[in-house]
Amino acid sequence: MNTKPNISFENTEIAFSSRTDVELRKMYLIFAVMDSNMAVKLGTSLADVAFKLRLPVKGIMKKTMFGHFCGGESIEDCKKSIKELERYGIGTILDYSVEGKGTEKSYDFTRDEILSTIERSAGAKEIPFTVFKVTGLGSSKIMTKVQEGKQLSEREAMAFEKTRARVDSLCKAAHEHDVKIMIDGEESWFQDVIDDMTYEAMEKYNREKAIVYNTYQMYRKDMLGLLKQAYAESEEKGYYIGAKLVRGAYMEKERERAEDNKYPSPIHETKEDSDNAYNDALKFCMENKQGIYLVSGSHNELSNIILTELMNLYGVKPSDDRVFFAQLYGMSDNISYNLAFAGYNVAKYVPYGPVEKVMPYLYRRAAENTSVSGQSSREFELIKKEMARRAAIKK
Repeated sequence: MNTKPNISFENTEIAFSSRTDVELRKMYLIFAVMDSNMAVKLGTSLADVAFKLRLPVKGIMKKTMFGHFCGGESIEDCKKSIKELERYGIGTILDYSVEGKGTEKSYDFTRDEILSTIERSAGAKEIPFTVFKVTGLGSSKIMTKVQEGKQLSEREAMAFEKTRARVDSLCKAAHEHDVKIMIDGEESWFQDVIDDMTYEAMEKYNREKAIVYNTYQMYRKDMLGLLKQAYAESEEKGYYIGAKLVRGAYMEKERERAEDNKYPSPIHETKEDSDNAYNDALKFCMENKQGIYLVSGSHNELSNIILTELMNLYGVKPSDDRVFFAQLYGMSDNISYNLAFAGYNVAKYVPYGPVEKVMPYLYRRAAENTSVSGQSSREFELIKKEMARRAAIKK
């Protein structure tokens, strides 16, 4: 008989076991700043101006924000982070976090960089997944036109076919190297096009197991229904679904566009509704574990506990590679390290890229931390708790 999992996300000794006292104090300073909306806005504005003026701030960023939330400027630079996480039973998801310039050359460059992450991940248990955004491989404007059913010019049609070919080349390479690959969720006005490409790849490459994973942004009102529909179709066609669940990353953008274009917002009205949809999706995936491989990408403590309980209920062992928990590097270590310590499959998204080119990613991280209710405060309080625990031991 299975026993109920006993995990506490309050255990800061495990959560910060990889951090020295000096590193913990640095984290304290970073999250103290991020706990203030005004400080975040001022800091990101100053950093932006400094990079535009080509002031020598790169070194400072590498020792602060960039150093905390990113693995390095290249795959090679990420070695230290990969080893550090592996030591505590946590996998790495190499995430090339550079936003493209919107040219065919930049799209080809991004494709080649993602191919490098696939090759680096091949045969490496410490790197269980790779990931990419389709907007790094092609134009969102063209994808929007396709979703709206508008006629493409000859040039646009050629560009769109190149985008499709890049996506397929990455999924094919992942299949050939036996590497799981996740396709990130994006804005709703072209997400259907991304879904079509993803399911086409799943049908090709997910015959024996899940290689290609789609992302389901559960803050969307229609997403649970779309997940169920995708699963029904996969059963008919005989392939596995790879499902990465997240709450969602474009809430304000989605609501603003809906208001500007006079259509109903696709986003749940309340956080509670989003949370319920997320947890219902976890249950659906566990109920259909025979056909769905799951990555739960959540910083919500309750959702993580619910998934451990569902795994227990449906007889899924913590070490079963059909289920992974995922969080961002530098965040929610109390979740990642305690789950890994208890024997669950955990992986951290480790962003990398040239400092100045990864800044948009870091700005979003800072903004998300201050906009998500209590996220920075929670991180800050846990760091203070661990510092106090260590101080008490030394007395």
